[in-house]
Formats: sequence, C-alpha cells, structure tokens
Amino acid sequence: MQSRQLGQSALSVPPLCLGGNVFGWTIDETRSFEVLDAAFEAGLRFIDTADVYSRWAPGHSGGESETIIGAWMKARRNRDQIVLATKVGMDMGDGKAGLAPAYIRSAVDASLRRLQTDRIDLYQAHKDDPATPQAETLAAFAELVTSGKVRVIGASNFSPERFTEALDISETQGLPRYETMQPEYNLYTRSDYEGGLEPICLARHVGVIPFFGLAAGFLTGKYRSEADLGKSPRGERSIARYLNERGFKILAALDKVAERRAATPARIALAWQIARPSITAPIASATSVEQVRELAAATALRLADEDIRELDQASG
Repeated sequence: MQSRQLGQSALSVPPLCLGGNVFGWTIDETRSFEVLDAAFEAGLRFIDTADVYSRWAPGHSGGESETIIGAWMKARRNRDQIVLATKVGMDMGDGKAGLAPAYIRSAVDASLRRLQTDRIDLYQAHKDDPATPQAETLAAFAELVTSGKVRVIGASNFSPERFTEALDISETQGLPRYETMQPEYNLYTRSDYEGGLEPICLARHVGVIPFFGLAAGFLTGKYRSEADLGKSPRGERSIARYLNERGFKILAALDKVAERRAATPARIALAWQIARPSITAPIASATSVEQVRELAAATALRLADEDIRELDQASG
C-alpha cells in the first residue's frame, strides 16, 4: 500500500486511517481486537482515536478506545509498526477540557498510560479553545515534542481564521506547527472545508485527515430511510440528518458509479476522497473484519475523471 507524507513531518501513513471511535462503544474488546488485527494485516496501520472516546455512552467516562488500542498493541507487540494518533481538548468531566498548558500536560500522561506507550505519533487539539492563547497551547505542545512524548501535532475542528493564526504563531515564534487538520468532510459535508480550510492546507502543505469519511455510515448505503436508523447504535445519533433529498441524490450517484466500477458505495465514497489532492487519508471506522476489507479495497480503487465529475455534481 502506497504511503503518503503527513504534512511536512517525517511521518508516512497509508491513504486511509482507521477510526477508533467504535472501540469499546459499538464493539467490545474481543471484536475490536479482530478489527485491529485485520486492519494491521491489510496495511491500515494508521489509527486515530481520542481521550474522549466514548464518554457519550451510558456508563462510560472516556478513555475506553485508547485503553483497548493500548491493550491490543501490548498483546501484539506491534507498537513500532503503528502510526498512532489521539486527541486532547474535549470535555472529559470534572473541569477536564480545553487546551491550557497544565491540562495538556496531565491529559497526555493519561493518554500514554491508557495506550501503554511512551509516545504518541500525532497528538491533536480536538477543538479550538478560545479561552487559552494559542501561543501558550503551542508552547505546551512544544514541550511534549522536546520530551519525546509526542512526535507531531495536529488540529481538528478549527475555523480557517484560527487555524491560520496558529500556523503563523508557530512560524514566527519557532514553535512546532500543526502538521495536520482533521475536519469533518465527506461527499455530503463539503462546503465548510472546501470553502475555508482546504485552500489553507494546500498552500501551507498541511496534511488533511477528515473524520466522518463515510458520514457515520450513511455513504455505505446502509441507511436509506428512517426505518433503517435502528440498524446500529450510531443510527439515531448520527444518521438522521442525511436522510433528505440531497442525501438520496448522493446515494443514487454512488450506486451508479459503484455498479460501473463493480465496487460498493463505501469504496467509491472513500476513493473519491483519497483522489482529492488536498486529502492525505480520510478516517473511517469498522465494526467487523468484512468492513475492514472494504476500507482496504477502497485504497486500491482508482476512479476515472467521469466518476469524480458525477459524484461532484450529485453532492455539490
């Protein structure tokens, strides 16, 4: 599987990232290990998680995904073969949130303990923290890079203006810069990224690893009516917003291209992202070995210009 440089860093990753939000939430540890094993064997060795996964689930406090990934890496003894990404900043309860330096220092140590490792390859600000000066946040990240706890830093859920400000601060003050941006982006959700962050990332050579690469599963074609929302725990939480005229138009285009390419809608939707010049590796999660095979197959699929035009028109 061909690798891609992550921003201007020394990290190279496959063209698709395995999302860790489902580990410990919609699948238990045993099934998570099966999914992780299958991804590893398929060459999908770039894994993205966050400290907050899956605090939203009843009885969870956050850290469930990191804990499972850490246990898996320890059991398989494969840490050095994984590009490991996690995040900090979302509300973990008891005032644990944001990007203040003191909190970043404690949060990274908590993540390292759960992940059972001595370093995080890509440590990301999960969302902007307007209450903390960006120079202070970046200086705290610089400490982590210097100490070896973190190799590269990235950002997620930043506005174009705030992201540009952060990049400028890093450049003028000699601090590590955000080498990646993780926006919400897929065939359905396009305008915010394409109209704002994409030009910045292209101009400044920032790697882009979008989340919701399959729109929480909608772009697989699994959910085509409200009656389908009960098919998974993610249905009612994340899918209902896509069930409209535009969503159905996109599914129809995916079906058409998929039939022409003897592929599935999921493969087509991810291949469309992988083909976009600004995208380094879309993030998609899997809850079964079969779904992992779908993700891996998407990395080998090359869409024709005609396919991309058709999908662009349906989703524009």
